[in-house]
Amino acid sequence: MLTKNQLGFLYMFMSICAFSLMDIIVKWSVDYPIGQVLFFRGFFGIIFYFFIIPRNRLHNFYKTKRSGLHFLRCISGLIALVSIFIALRELPLATVVSISFAAPIFTTIFSIFLLSEKVGIFRWLAVIVGFVGILIITEPGISELNIYYIFPIIFCLGLSYVAITIRQLSSTEPVWLISFYFSLSITLLSFFTIPQGWVLPSLGHTILLCLVGIFGGVANLWLSQSYKYSEVSLVTPLKYLALVFAIIFGYFIWDEIPTIKTLIGALLVIVSTLIIFKREIYKKKIIGSETLND
Repeated sequence: MLTKNQLGFLYMFMSICAFSLMDIIVKWSVDYPIGQVLFFRGFFGIIFYFFIIPRNRLHNFYKTKRSGLHFLRCISGLIALVSIFIALRELPLATVVSISFAAPIFTTIFSIFLLSEKVGIFRWLAVIVGFVGILIITEPGISELNIYYIFPIIFCLGLSYVAITIRQLSSTEPVWLISFYFSLSITLLSFFTIPQGWVLPSLGHTILLCLVGIFGGVANLWLSQSYKYSEVSLVTPLKYLALVFAIIFGYFIWDEIPTIKTLIGALLVIVSTLIIFKREIYKKKIIGSETLND
């Protein structure tokens, strides 16, 4: 039998693999409109979640008293998802993954204004280091006026707000319901893109496009399970395996070789996010000890 921490590691590893495979298929799908790929991501995500809804909630699984917050989570999630899909198609895989690691930096900033959290000098230092890393990665894009470098940054902004809303929703809402509404919103958005001209895929391509939704659905579930069984500080460093996968797949599939600037910038962003996670854990321990002493 595996311990809780070992289960947490296993779920995190499977989540990273699933997200990486989804990214590869999205990058491959350049011959299909983004709206059509979104349909497969959303629709097959919905199908997946119906298998994990508790039986006693099947008759009223959709009910919620926090529809407004669900709406904000879906809007910010859609902005993030569309942005990362565009970035994956237009930029090297390792570059997109490297910049996406900066999401916790923006979450820290948003938490100050939206959750009234106090941020100390260590986390502010981490934010500055992270932004320097982003500037190092995107500098070639800015100098060449490559507008697509802005999309992974928009993804980070959207994902950061998603993290804030999920933190608020998870106090009363089950994970599957939060994910269900997001998948539903993706599917509904995709229908508005039909006039742009969807392409009839072959059977093999249809299977691959379906996997976008399946991988996305299970990846989100496994990520939540990882945090459920293990401490965030223990499993979070595994996330950076995604960069290793991106470099390997980018090289063998698209002949992409990450630049030294990309690797240095990625290292700074990773160091920054690790500092933020460590300070989050430290802060929770301090609050916990103060509560016990009261």
